[in-house]
Amino acid sequence: MLMPMAALKQAVSGVFLAALVISILVVNLLSTMLSPGQHFIPFAPMLMINRRKDVDIWNVEQRIVDWKPCQWWKAKPLTPLPEKSNGYIKVECYGGLNQMRRDLCDGVGIARLLNATFVLPNFEVAAYWNDTSGFADIFDVDYFIQQMEGFVHVVKELPEDLAGRKPVRVDCHKRKGHFDYVESVLPALLDHIFIAITPAMSQRSDRYPIYAKAARCHACFEALRLVKHLEQKGSQLLKMIPQPFLSLHLRFEPDMIAYSQCQYTNLSQNSIDAIEAARAGRIPWAGNAALSWRKRGKCPLTPKETAFMLQALQIPVETNVYLASGDGLLEGEGFTSVYTNSYTKSLLLNETSLMGMHGNSRAALDYYVSINSDAYIATYFGNMDKMVFAMRALRGLSKTLLLNRRAFAEAVYHGLHGQKLTEVLWKTHKNDFKTGRASALPDCFCQSILQNPL
Repeated sequence: MLMPMAALKQAVSGVFLAALVISILVVNLLSTMLSPGQHFIPFAPMLMINRRKDVDIWNVEQRIVDWKPCQWWKAKPLTPLPEKSNGYIKVECYGGLNQMRRDLCDGVGIARLLNATFVLPNFEVAAYWNDTSGFADIFDVDYFIQQMEGFVHVVKELPEDLAGRKPVRVDCHKRKGHFDYVESVLPALLDHIFIAITPAMSQRSDRYPIYAKAARCHACFEALRLVKHLEQKGSQLLKMIPQPFLSLHLRFEPDMIAYSQCQYTNLSQNSIDAIEAARAGRIPWAGNAALSWRKRGKCPLTPKETAFMLQALQIPVETNVYLASGDGLLEGEGFTSVYTNSYTKSLLLNETSLMGMHGNSRAALDYYVSINSDAYIATYFGNMDKMVFAMRALRGLSKTLLLNRRAFAEAVYHGLHGQKLTEVLWKTHKNDFKTGRASALPDCFCQSILQNPL
């Protein structure tokens, strides 16, 4: 006997309601069962995200604050350079391309502070980057020297009377503020004539006199440009990416995960093995310490989490995305399975074009594309992101954003998921973009108030 239509509808509704209740209970149960070091992200299906066509995360008309280069280093005249130099300083640059670029910029400021001649550095690359390129292989040396005229004396090599002399290394690791340089480093410079330093990350360049700060800013943002063949390769790559496009600096490599001391669930075995191999004795946080660390936004976003956050920001899945990522990116399919129009340099350039290019030169291509993209999003505010944010601000490109890992982690910790989670993420990032909070640039850039906040 067939069931009456009304009864059939009531039965179907009851089954649907029961399934919904069970799903909610399962989500809550999983959330409470997880250990503090783990995380469970209850992603909403793509179609459940309420896309408002009238809302744009990049609505520049709503911006309250913008960042522009400060006039004190853009304006002239400069404080004249002393006629006699106190000696020669060479900066020892280590790490990836943008970390070395940061050290170089700091070194220029220190050289000007101590009235020293700046000797172009070597790039001391760690084995991880598998790279032997030097300063002249990445940056246009002659252009740099020309641009720095009047800011600081720059030479490629030592004069003949000092040729062959090795620099005396001065440890600057724990120095803070320009008084340490003047009181501790300057005597060594005067005694030995030629010294080598590694600027410490904790340096307070805001305490420098204006002429030293100006030299540092000008070196970093005006005097450094890529060598011609890298610019040409970058321009070629830029033309191959479908327009318009978003450049995404997606960071989820074994070394950075190991360094973060975070734990992740639901990773592939290959990813787990790669992370464990990179830990090198760093023990992941556990228990309440792991939970607190993650709540503070210290854990890198997975590609899957990144895709979810971009959807929450109303960025369509059809968007053309250039992945400015290294070859060691893990779990990349978690992003590319959602944003299917994703491109990389390895995908667009043939093997012949990339032959002989290693860490620094490949990073230079990502940098070039990112400072010229229609929009740029960073998942982790590292050295490259700081440089790209600054260069885009210098060029007046305001569609730049840093994903707020802390807001995401706190919302998930408090049990938000689905539509409520997307709404929180939208409001947070919209406010970050409007107020310029996510692109705060120290030292060389100043806030420009565009309009009074409502």
